[in-house]
Amino acid sequence: MKQPIKATLLAMVLAVIASPVLAQEVAVKDAWIRGTVPGQSGTGAFMELTGKSNARLVGAASPAAKVVEVHHMKMENGVMKMYAVDGIDLPAGKPVRLAPGGYHVMLMELVKPLNAGDKVPLKLTIELPGKRRETLDLSVEVRDVKGQPAKGHHH
Repeated sequence: MKQPIKATLLAMVLAVIASPVLAQEVAVKDAWIRGTVPGQSGTGAFMELTGKSNARLVGAASPAAKVVEVHHMKMENGVMKMYAVDGIDLPAGKPVRLAPGGYHVMLMELVKPLNAGDKVPLKLTIELPGKRRETLDLSVEVRDVKGQPAKGHHH
């Protein structure tokens, strides 16, 4: 084998080996989506995110919804307000909780109802140092409307 071919093969092997490591820059824990009731067109996805280095959640997508946005919910003058944000900072080593009543991923214009026990594909776009972006592919369990796991599912 000629030298340039060996170097190219080595570079390809190293790229494949390095890819999973880069995708693990942010750990996802306890991810779940709130189930829906008939006629409901939107719901939230919740989880805990912890970055190994400073990172930022900057986007999300799912085939379960036509629109998926990173959102924040807060009380303002006694009124609950919810709005899209351009991202959520993930300080290195500090767990950031996306939970009902705070930051979350909003799934809108749902394609079909989401029932407890369903699994929903969800992609998170994470911005890492140097403006590098990585995508985390998740399969997220749907819980009931109260946030409880489907009966018979214990984790």
